[in-house]
Amino acid sequence: MSSSPSATKVEFDDDSMWVTLTDGRVLGVPLAWFPRLLRATAEQLREVRISSRGLHWEGLDEDVSIDGLLSGNGDFRASKDTFAA
Repeated sequence: MSSSPSATKVEFDDDSMWVTLTDGRVLGVPLAWFPRLLRATAEQLREVRISSRGLHWEGLDEDVSIDGLLSGNGDFRASKDTFAA
């Protein structure tokens, strides 16, 4: 039985979140997939808590699962103030 990789590091640039996994892969994910992260300050983004299942930002009320990232899933909840270019 194989287990899913977990995150070891999370970094950001202007457009993307970069997640390093325990198996050596680095996932580049557009911040546009996660409106709360896109609108967050650099300080808020640094407040990420890494767990075996994913990423959590308490102050932003945002959770991102590693399995979801590997499946190409973002937070595509529709809202009045959210749009992607």
